[in-house]
This record gives sequence, C-alpha cells and structure tokens, in this order.
Amino acid sequence: MRRPPPPEAVRASLEVADIFRAAGPAYRATHAGHLSLHQLKVMSAIEHCRTAALGGHVEACEDCGHRRIAYNSCLMGKSSNGKLAYRLPPFSSEL
Repeated sequence: MRRPPPPEAVRASLEVADIFRAAGPAYRATHAGHLSLHQLKVMSAIEHCRTAALGGHVEACEDCGHRRIAYNSCLMGKSSNGKLAYRLPPFSSEL
C-alpha cells in the first residue's frame, strides 16, 4: 500500500509565484516608476523560482520507476525548516 507524501512535499494549489506570474507584468506596468529596483528584483526572483529558467533535475522512484522533474529554487527565503526566512527591509516613510 502506498503512503501519501509528507505535507511538505505537497505543493499548494496556488502560490504567490503563480499570482506574480499571472499578474506581475500588468502590475509592474501600472506601477511603473513607483517600484524600487529591489522590489522588481524580488518579484522577478519569485516568478522564476522553481521553473525551467533556473534548471532542475529528474527524480525517480527506485521502487516503481516513477519520474518527475524537480525545478531548482531561487533560494530566496527558504530556511532548512521550510519557513520563510527572507525579509524585505522595513518600509521607509520617504516614498
């Protein structure tokens, strides 16, 4: 009998990256000139995280031979325990 995958191995049905990929270009166009270079870089890194753009590898089950592609992470913000560790600098009142 097959055991279900551990909770950390199951991908959420919707992630921030999915929203950024869908709405990011329009958001950047609407807010052009109002986003800092740092904000644009963070958005880009999130959009490219775990996609073919960063490469990946093939994982295979030794028992059944099932294979899946595992794309590389951008490494922004994931600590060893899977919690978000990356923090943006505090907002400045000088915007």
